[in-house]
This record gives sequence, C-alpha cells and structure tokens, in this order.
Amino acid sequence: MMINKFNIRVYGIAKKGNYLLLCDELVHEHKVTKFVGGGLEFGEGTIDGLKREFLEETGKEVHVLRHIYTTDFFQPSVFNAQHQIISIYYEVAFSEEDFTISNTPSFQHDLQFRWAELKHLTENDFTFPIDRVVLKILK
Repeated sequence: MMINKFNIRVYGIAKKGNYLLLCDELVHEHKVTKFVGGGLEFGEGTIDGLKREFLEETGKEVHVLRHIYTTDFFQPSVFNAQHQIISIYYEVAFSEEDFTISNTPSFQHDLQFRWAELKHLTENDFTFPIDRVVLKILK
C-alpha cells in the first residue's frame, strides 16, 4: 500500500554582502548543495523550526527577517517519490556580527558551509528543484 505524505522543510537565506551561505551535505550517501535548513518537526512553527535547524547545523542563532518563498507547485521528494515536499524560505541574519566558516565536518552528517557570490551562482549549483526556484527569485 502506498502512503503519500507531506514533508515540510524550512530554509534560511543568510546574506553577507553579495554572498549567500550554502551548505554542502551528505544525505543518504548523496552529496547535496542547498540552503541551510531542514525538516520541520511535529509541534513546531516554521520560524522556531528554522531557528532550531540553524542552531543544530551551524551552532549559531539567527533572527528571521522576512518570508521569501513557499513552494507553490507539486514537488515529489528526490529521495522518496511518495512524499510531497513543501519548502518555506526566510531571509535570516546571524545574532553574532560574523559567521566564520569551519572546514571541519560536524554533527551527524558531513556538513560544509561556504559563502558563494550570488552573481556567480547558477541553478546547476543546487541539488533540489525548489532551491533553484528560490535562486531565480533572489537574482
């Protein structure tokens, strides 16, 4: 029996001048490039979930500045076609003045963060289709 589920994701767009913070992560043995964020947990609001994700992934607190985009089309998960992905993107700012990128993988997955200049980013730089839509909005 097929079980269709919604998978709600929250992502933050952190800016530093003309640069965006990207995350390179190993997910299910696949290398993915995405914005910082992840899955909303049951009982969380989207902003609380995003703040938790940033704290878990970067070790830093963020302030949510504004809503940027919510998925407005059907997007099956690239990992499970029976799951529909709904992603919500917010612009965020770090609570501290500067976010220094570590070259050391951390947490349960190998995570690498990097600042990428917006004008040089293309859709091919992102793994997930919804991130590609957000990049078009940001450009």
